[in-house]
Amino acid sequence: IDSMRITGGTKKGKVLASFKGLNIRPTSEQVREAIFNILGQDLGGKVILDLFSGTGILGLEGLSRGGNFAVFVDNSLRSVNLIKKNLELCQMKEYGVVLKKDLRRGVSFLKRLDIKKYDLVFLDPPYNKGLIDPVINDLLKEKVLAPCSWIIAETSKSEELSTGLEGLQLEDLRLYGDTKIYFYFHGETE
Repeated sequence: IDSMRITGGTKKGKVLASFKGLNIRPTSEQVREAIFNILGQDLGGKVILDLFSGTGILGLEGLSRGGNFAVFVDNSLRSVNLIKKNLELCQMKEYGVVLKKDLRRGVSFLKRLDIKKYDLVFLDPPYNKGLIDPVINDLLKEKVLAPCSWIIAETSKSEELSTGLEGLQLEDLRLYGDTKIYFYFHGETE
């Protein structure tokens, strides 16, 4: 893996720690720049949830662009330790919490945090494992999404996600090489 760098915001250009030789694929710089060009560069006040966070790069990009706080969740202890290291490297330790959880068991643990609602959710699980739809359904069921929030899901080119999830609208779908990005908007009010 080449060195990973933050592509925008106050920490733009900051080089992060990354894995060597593991089968983890952080979201490419091109794809990250595209995501934030669509979402907007100013995430002032937003609360971010980075699921299957791997290196934490998407959540860190969000914090760099003014996000208020980020919750990073991954099932790998190596990922959890790496994200903590990257938060420290960016001097953003107080703006994030890193949890080691198996998301296949649901997201009800989010309700035990002090955070009530999330404005921006990143989902970047291992490709072609069918992990995204169940997690999105759990997020909706647990009512942890803020009104007017976004879910950004990254899949392989061949993977198809649900487009008719209640309370969610597929606003955009982009293809970058072998990567497909789904932009879901959650407009429901409680």
